[in-house]
Amino acid sequence: MAELKTGPNDRSVAEFLEGVPDERRRADALAVLDLMQEATGLEPRMWGDSIVGFGSFRYKYESGREGDWFLAGFSPRKQNLTLYIMSGFDREAELMQSLGKYKTGKSCLYLKRLDDVDPQVLRELVRRSVEHTSRTPS
Repeated sequence: MAELKTGPNDRSVAEFLEGVPDERRRADALAVLDLMQEATGLEPRMWGDSIVGFGSFRYKYESGREGDWFLAGFSPRKQNLTLYIMSGFDREAELMQSLGKYKTGKSCLYLKRLDDVDPQVLRELVRRSVEHTSRTPS
């Protein structure tokens, strides 16, 4: 079975974020770093080359594939600030309706700019996602 390439490592989160070339994207990433650290109560860690993750959990699919993944994370991509949070928690739909301007994909929340969303709602989404994922058996 293939090994997942994106795993935790000892690279510096601060160096990674300071290296984000776009000034606005870098500022948004630093703000999300603080927001996620506050919402999760966890320390950030690099996962792969470009994802900042918080905490971890073990998952196992019915197929037998298993691995470790972060509870919440983000990456300052060129096109979007991508946040990785799990869905399926209480009040998710209600919170998403009041979040602001965003796009979604599989467990991804894409933001053009952090100013486009309500930071209190975003914080609550992260907090509830982490709480839900921590309670859900793999």
